[in-house]
Amino acid sequence: MKTKYMIVDDEPLARDLIRGHIEKLENFEIVAECNNAMKAMSVLREKHVDLVFMDIQMPQITGIEFLKTLKHPPKVIITTAYREYALEGFELDVVDYLLKPITFERFLKAVNKFYQMSQETIQGTPNPSIGKVPEDSFIYVKENKKVIKIYLSEIRYIEGLSEYVQIYTDKRKIITKTSMSQMEEKLPSGNFLRIHKSYIVPVGKIEAFTANTIEIQGKELPIGRNFKNAVLNSLNYTGPVAGI
Repeated sequence: MKTKYMIVDDEPLARDLIRGHIEKLENFEIVAECNNAMKAMSVLREKHVDLVFMDIQMPQITGIEFLKTLKHPPKVIITTAYREYALEGFELDVVDYLLKPITFERFLKAVNKFYQMSQETIQGTPNPSIGKVPEDSFIYVKENKKVIKIYLSEIRYIEGLSEYVQIYTDKRKIITKTSMSQMEEKLPSGNFLRIHKSYIVPVGKIEAFTANTIEIQGKELPIGRNFKNAVLNSLNYTGPVAGI
């Protein structure tokens, strides 16, 4: 199912930039482009919109004022040149707050955050003891000059290497320039578990474990000393474990 989005910004170049970033991704369908909030309000009355890219400083009313008028707003990513509205924006539960000029890498992070929030809304509070990832949930990562779509259900494990992260999937290995902390933020916490400073694993694919290792599809991965208690608690295991 495609994400239906709308751009609300009074600057044509700003709308062009957002549209250009989105066109690099799959599964998006534009509903409307508006140069002020009043037009956006008319669109929301008539059409379903999943995500709005919203500027703040616009004619008639600001983006913040517009959001305050909506009882059941869609997800919103604020796009603005004004840093001082960030706190007020987050108090309105926006997905993210992007400062212009917006790089593609920063834009991609916001979109992944939107997908994570959407999945949590659908699933409610995840149960780590089950850890099953919905088949159609995914994230985007950048590999070289390409944007790669990765289905979460296909991830076997993730390994951190200095400034890069290797994502091992059922199909291939993907290398992207990011940190393990940033990668961890993109993933639903109930479905993925940080077991080591260099490893993240999908909970639903853990086949066996000891006090020091996790086994996934025959591959043994180390549990870091500082992660041991958190890992066992996340797995809801209270009995004896080999090596303890």
